[in-house]
Amino acid sequence: MKDAKKKTFDMVYIALFAVVMAVCAWIVIPMAVPFTLQTFGVFLAVGVLGGRKGTIAVFLYLLLGLVGLPVFSGFTGGVGVLFGPTGGYLIGFLAAALVMWGMERLFGKSKKAFFLSMVVGLLCCYLVGTLWIVFLFGNSIGATGVMGVLLYCVVPYVIPDLIKIGLVMLTRKRLLPFVRTA
Repeated sequence: MKDAKKKTFDMVYIALFAVVMAVCAWIVIPMAVPFTLQTFGVFLAVGVLGGRKGTIAVFLYLLLGLVGLPVFSGFTGGVGVLFGPTGGYLIGFLAAALVMWGMERLFGKSKKAFFLSMVVGLLCCYLVGTLWIVFLFGNSIGATGVMGVLLYCVVPYVIPDLIKIGLVMLTRKRLLPFVRTA
C-alpha cells in the first residue's frame, strides 16, 4: 500500500511540474529580446523532483505540446511548433534534463553539482537549438552560419538564463522540504 501511495505522489508531482513548465512558457518578460521562463521550469523540475522524475516531467510537457495542447510560448502547441524554428530549443529542454540527470548520478545532489548541471544543461539546450536552426535554415542564414545563429538566438538569452539559474537555486531550496521525492 505504501508503494502505491508513493507512485501516486510521483505521478502528481510529475504532472504538476509539466504544468509549471507550461505556465512558465506563457510568462513573457518584455525586453529588447523577449524571453520566457521555460528554462526556469525545466531546471526547477529536475532540481526538485530529481533527475529521473524531472526528465519525465519535461518529456510529458513536450508530449502535451506535441499533441496540440497550447503549452508552449505564445499559447502554441502541435507538431509544427516542435518542427519549427524554436523546436530545437524545446527538444533541447529534454537534452538538458537528461544531462542534468546524468550529472546528478555522477556527482550527487549537492548545491554545487546541481548548479553545474544547470549550466551544462543550458549549454546543451543552446547546442541542440542552434544546430536545429542551422539545419532548418542552412542555406538561407548566409555567410555567418553558426556564428550568426549564436549571436541572434543564444547571446541575447545568456544573461536572463543565468538569472533564471540563480532563481532556481533559491526556489529549489524553498520547495524541497515540501515535496516528497524519496
